[in-house]
Amino acid sequence: MGFQATNLGMAIQEVNNMIEQRLMPVEAEEGSEQTDSRPRGCTIFLGYTSNLISCGVRESIRYLAEHNMVDVMVTTAGGIEEDFIKCLAPTYLGDFALPGKDLHQKGLNRIGNLLMPNDNYAVFEEWLLPILDQMLQEQNTKGTRWTPSKMIHRLGKEINNENSVYYWAYKHNIPVFSPALTDGALGDVFYLFSSKKPGLVLDIVEDICRLNDITMSARNTGMIILGGGVPKHHIANSNSMRNGANYSVYINTGQEFDGSDSGARPDEAVSWGKIRTDAKPVKVFADASLVFPLLVAETFALRVDELTADKKTD
Repeated sequence: MGFQATNLGMAIQEVNNMIEQRLMPVEAEEGSEQTDSRPRGCTIFLGYTSNLISCGVRESIRYLAEHNMVDVMVTTAGGIEEDFIKCLAPTYLGDFALPGKDLHQKGLNRIGNLLMPNDNYAVFEEWLLPILDQMLQEQNTKGTRWTPSKMIHRLGKEINNENSVYYWAYKHNIPVFSPALTDGALGDVFYLFSSKKPGLVLDIVEDICRLNDITMSARNTGMIILGGGVPKHHIANSNSMRNGANYSVYINTGQEFDGSDSGARPDEAVSWGKIRTDAKPVKVFADASLVFPLLVAETFALRVDELTADKKTD
């Protein structure tokens, strides 16, 4: 052991502490929002950036959703749309060094060493437009108030594909928040749709109230955050409403010298009240595509029987 292997070992212990606390029996408090029918001793938040859905980490995230092992998920627009796109069309393995000019001329978009054809987005648009049409109709005729999390829930239902992260989030009623849902291909389709059929509204204020209500009503909270940006801060800031998370694991390669929140170590979050002063948070300085599957294998996968006991007895 040593260096980041030590941090990984500490992160495994921290996640196991979350799981142990989550399995503790508790009674539901009146007026509290539960993400499913069983109250938790620890509400586990999973945050991740879009590149982790683009790559094979999607399968690890789907495993957690499929077995109802996390309680709240937060990601970016790309983290939503690319899950659905992968259900509709393939992503290809390329190379980090492929010239951008050549790829552009061939209609290929590079995500690191992965390639996404333009045609995939056309298929996605064709799938999404009728759903938006129906959502607008429900808004106008039934008074439905759409939010990003409600839309993701609906799309998880519509995709009806067991390979999808959000299909399982829909099945288990795991709320998925994406406060920047317009920042990607989803936003492009919203724009094209609204130019012809204006009026569809997504209420981000209702979503932040819902997220904070879940956080405030939790007995204990645990944060597992892969990468940085919006998912990292959205979860951490929500936990400031309850004077900080009890358990925290960050996995990213960001550095703090530039003052970015993405690179900030957990101790900075302690200063803001986003992590409790008596907590023992861990940051693993590593590529999450390498580390997260190992973390899941040494934590959630080892406790799968306990974590899914309710499901088996239903």
